[in-house]
Amino acid sequence: MEREENREIEGDEWMKRDNKKSQTHGERDPAKDRTRDRRQAVGTVGATARGPRMALRTPSRAPLLLMGLLTTGLAQLPLSASAPRGFWALPENLTVVEGATAELQCGVHAPGSVVQWAKDGLLLGPDPRIPRFPRYRLEGDPSRGEFHLHIEACDLSDDAEYECQVGRSETGPELVSPRVILSVLVPPKVLQLTPEAGSTVTWVAGQEYVVTCVSGDAKPAPDITFFQSGQTVSDISANVNAGSQEKLFTTEATARVTPQSSDNGQLLVCEGSSPALDTPIRVSVTMNVLFPPGPPVIEWPGLDEGHVRAGQSLELLCVARGGNPPATLQWLKNGQPMSTAWGTEHAEAVARSMLVMVVRPEDHGARLSCEAHNSVSTGIQERGVTLQVTFPPSAITILGSASQSENKNVTLSCISKSSRPRVLLRWWLGWRQLVPTEEMVVDGLHGGHISMSNLTFLVRREDNGLTLTCEAFSEAFTKETFKKSLTLNVKYPAQKLWIEGPPEGQRLRAGTRVRLVCLAIGGNPEPSLTWLKDSRTVTEPRPPQEPRRVQLGSLEKSGSTFSRELILITGPSDNQAKFTCKAGQLSASTQLVVQFPPTNVTILANATALRPGDALNLTCISVSSNPPVNLSWDKEGERLESVATPPRSAPFKGSAAARSVLLRMSSRDHGHRVTCQAHSPELRETMSAFYRLNVLYPPEFLGEQVLVVTAVEQGEALLPVSVSANPAPEAFNWTFRGYRLSPAGGPRHRILSGGALQLWNVTRADDGLYQLHCQNSEGTAETLVRLDVHYAPTIRALQDPTEVNIGGSVDIVCTVDANPILPEMFSWERLGEEEEDQSLDDMEKISKGSTGRLRIHHAKLAQAGAYQCIVDNGVAPPARGLVRLVVRFAPQVEHPTPLNKVAAAGDSTSSATLHCRARGVPNIVFTWAKNGVPLDLEDPRYTEHTYHQGGVHSSLLTIANVSAAQDYALFTCTATNPLGSDHTNIQLVSISRPDPPTGLKVVSMTPYSVGLEWKPGFDGGLPQKFQIRYEALGTPGFLYMDVLPPDATTFTLTGLQPSTRYRVWLLASNALGDSGLTDKGSQIPITTPGLDEPSGEPDYQLPTEQPVGPSGLPLLPVLFAVGGLLLLSNISCVGGFLWQRRLRRLAEGISEKTETGSEEDRVRNEYEDSRWTGDQDTRSSTVSTTDVEPYYHSMKNFSPQLPPTLEEMSYLRGFTHIEEENMAFPGHLYDEVERLYAPPGAWGPIYDEVPMGPSDPSWPEETYEDTRRIYDRVAGNLDPVETDSLPFELRGHLV
Repeated sequence: MEREENREIEGDEWMKRDNKKSQTHGERDPAKDRTRDRRQAVGTVGATARGPRMALRTPSRAPLLLMGLLTTGLAQLPLSASAPRGFWALPENLTVVEGATAELQCGVHAPGSVVQWAKDGLLLGPDPRIPRFPRYRLEGDPSRGEFHLHIEACDLSDDAEYECQVGRSETGPELVSPRVILSVLVPPKVLQLTPEAGSTVTWVAGQEYVVTCVSGDAKPAPDITFFQSGQTVSDISANVNAGSQEKLFTTEATARVTPQSSDNGQLLVCEGSSPALDTPIRVSVTMNVLFPPGPPVIEWPGLDEGHVRAGQSLELLCVARGGNPPATLQWLKNGQPMSTAWGTEHAEAVARSMLVMVVRPEDHGARLSCEAHNSVSTGIQERGVTLQVTFPPSAITILGSASQSENKNVTLSCISKSSRPRVLLRWWLGWRQLVPTEEMVVDGLHGGHISMSNLTFLVRREDNGLTLTCEAFSEAFTKETFKKSLTLNVKYPAQKLWIEGPPEGQRLRAGTRVRLVCLAIGGNPEPSLTWLKDSRTVTEPRPPQEPRRVQLGSLEKSGSTFSRELILITGPSDNQAKFTCKAGQLSASTQLVVQFPPTNVTILANATALRPGDALNLTCISVSSNPPVNLSWDKEGERLESVATPPRSAPFKGSAAARSVLLRMSSRDHGHRVTCQAHSPELRETMSAFYRLNVLYPPEFLGEQVLVVTAVEQGEALLPVSVSANPAPEAFNWTFRGYRLSPAGGPRHRILSGGALQLWNVTRADDGLYQLHCQNSEGTAETLVRLDVHYAPTIRALQDPTEVNIGGSVDIVCTVDANPILPEMFSWERLGEEEEDQSLDDMEKISKGSTGRLRIHHAKLAQAGAYQCIVDNGVAPPARGLVRLVVRFAPQVEHPTPLNKVAAAGDSTSSATLHCRARGVPNIVFTWAKNGVPLDLEDPRYTEHTYHQGGVHSSLLTIANVSAAQDYALFTCTATNPLGSDHTNIQLVSISRPDPPTGLKVVSMTPYSVGLEWKPGFDGGLPQKFQIRYEALGTPGFLYMDVLPPDATTFTLTGLQPSTRYRVWLLASNALGDSGLTDKGSQIPITTPGLDEPSGEPDYQLPTEQPVGPSGLPLLPVLFAVGGLLLLSNISCVGGFLWQRRLRRLAEGISEKTETGSEEDRVRNEYEDSRWTGDQDTRSSTVSTTDVEPYYHSMKNFSPQLPPTLEEMSYLRGFTHIEEENMAFPGHLYDEVERLYAPPGAWGPIYDEVPMGPSDPSWPEETYEDTRRIYDRVAGNLDPVETDSLPFELRGHLV
């Protein structure tokens, strides 16, 4: 103990000394430390480092420090006591790259001492895992004195001084290794280049730019070098700055760069190198150096630069090489821009521009130049060429007239347009060269010359028509000739002139086509033949007439003969006219005689304003005709007597005539035509003129004026006006019932321009007399027009409902409002689904005025229902009215069988519901009796609910806590109304095995299957299921098949063989047992058809006899059968005992379940989701059937459903004495006769105490519910229970 205490005191003193030394070492100069760190980074150390890079070694000169022992409790090293105490391996300075692994060596001979490491004076502790330093651990074998410090993933925090310390022990004092430095090199991660790295910088060649590159944090500071197009940049200045953390540095280097054109597209690179990097890091920018292009060059096509020919298409190419951006080229002409289009080949830095121009004479001396420059050009570089244009004269002109009379001189001058060089001129007459009288040359346009030549010579008749040519030529235009020609015209007169045409004095009919031809011989110029009519020049009319009466031909030449024709369509003006043809001083004439009808027939009147009774004198004048004509008068085909008047002078050298007629006027003459006819017997032509009589008279209504107009209500009506007046009526005024209709129109009327009155949206209030008043300046007139408005019938009175006792008589009366009233507009329909229900043959139809009657004699129940009164007077729509005929009759209770059954458990915990349904009108009152004694409904065990739906009435008697002793009895339901009563009996029994199904029959058959159908029997008050047993005759053994779903009444038995006789049984079973095989209706023999026989609906087969032959069975199957029977008998004995016990348990569970529900829930659940049960229902009910076999229907979940609408009603039959009359019950027709139809969705609230089915209010036939829901309150848990587990009182033995 004393040794441990001394050791503890010595340890405390050692730790104090160690902390003091740590503080002394912690006060070093940071500047000296950074200098030492940079020196150590480039030296070598003796320690080793493991990592991705090799470590550098540096000598260690750290002094040895003595430290005390640690506190008591540190681990003792198992070293040999005989070994000398001291270090056998010392740590050395180590340099590693960030992220590498470092290991500092420490090997000691110090048995029983504690070894640990210190980092910058901080003791790390002797624990090999070194707490709080997850990357630190001690490596090596402590038993061998190995305490190497291993550091994973070195980072800057590991850059420190480390020493290995050995605690003091019994074998000697403490030991401290020399301090070594672990230097962690941090490589630069990024270089930041300004401008931004990876970008493209645009510089101008020859200008100086400054580029800055800054490294990221690193240790030591990296070196930065710049490369320009692969060459080192010498002008660099660098600064080393402190980094974001202690011991980290950044280097900022600046370079001055002067780019040249050769640097375009090259890289300027900033490269950072460091001992911590295997490969220097680089960033760069791409230099886009802008520099001017080279001088342009013009490529001239040919050797003689600048010389071109006018009209030539000149193509000059200008090329400029180099430049960034490439050169922009522009063509100029005399300093003015011509073309600014150019193309660039970037790969070769060449710009090209093609100038295409057509050289013109005015381009002579023009200077074409090409300029090249770009955005960095200091000036514009240009190359030019001056054009020397050669051009011929554009035209040769001859001045003077080439037409002259014979034997006279002609003087002409020939002048050329400007040309370069000048041209020479010479004259030709035909093939003869003429000598000019004078020639000269003057300066022309565009540096050219104009040549002139004058010519004078004497013309003769034989020179007429020769070509006179002036020709220009030059050595510069050897391949071209320039000339101008004229035709010499020598004038001389014609020799003869005459006319060809019809002979003079021949009579020509007006309209005859006459051809006159004028002919002349010789003469130059060609004689201009001119036609004259009575000294006036004949010309064609413009625009041409159709048909043209005058056609003047053109001058035609045939040899030396000239002709010109004149074609006439003769008219009155041509009669005895003189036609003359002139050619110069020569002339010829002819005269025509033309016969024509009157040129104009005119009628003159002595008055303009005529009124009835006035006298009118008309004179007819025929202006001119050849020969004279006869005049006559008629009025609308009636010839009039006339008087001739003295003749007058007539134009066109014809004859005139005149006749007069006197007329007395009336209003009927207005608009009539009085016609004058001028007839020429010789020409057999007649001309007519008429005078239309304008008689002024007041309005007069015509005979066709409509006095009665018929219209349909809401349609349009047009009251026409047939009135005659002159002048036309000034106003049409309509008056209705003393009120004047606005002439401007109204919301429902307008007066048309002819006076007719148009009405729309006509109503029956518009019916009546309309008075029309017409007026003009001559007087007035009035008339009456009746508007008869027809409208669709509307039923005003309909007795609904109409009631009658059965066997009585009644009228269904239908009164309407309609126009028109037709005798046969009433018709009646009976609403029903079947055609026989719609017949009205036994009813009398009576129609009188606006009232129609359907009379019914000896009313029958079959006649009850909905009737429709239809009234159609021809105006749509027909009126329809529904009326219900209610036939009142005594109650008729449904009697499905002589005795109904309802099953319930008599354990005083269950309940039963008895359903009694009857038909009758008016409403029925139900009473109940048990075993003939009236039932006391005040007893809380009995609850009755009564429902009335039309003529169908239901009473539901619920018996709570059914007791076998008290309630298994015969209940009598009696239905009573004022017309009588009826009753039925319902037997309440215990639950039992089901009755056998009946009516088993085959509905389909194939060689391998048979379809079966049956009617279920009474289910015994429990859910029942069916099983089919069948055998192949002649083959021992039976086969069984369960029917699925359990409540199905049809099933297809498969797995049969063709042409095989079978016998099939159908069994019903519930939790109490099966129905047995004694009933004949639950078995049937069948024979499957062969493969070659048709399948389908089979004929009913008689039982099949056993096959004739030996019936012995093999011995082995008989032994097996006997053994199986013995085994089954033993099992049945054991099962009987188990059956008794499980029935008791089930009864207890059922009693508890029944007592949990309230009476309200019981009533609701008993009536939910029920359906109308037809004659094939599988559960107990009071609905009767007409089948021979009795059917029993459960009342457990019965809920009265409302009958469907008239269109959906399928009438149920089953009443013994009513069925003969085809009685139908249309449901709501007997619903207290309070409303015609119930609105949709109205059935729900009527029976809010007993919820109805979800949607269908009908009682569909052949619809069966899952029997499990019916008896869910009595045997809800019976499905998984064995038959023998029911208690005794539920097995039906109490009755």
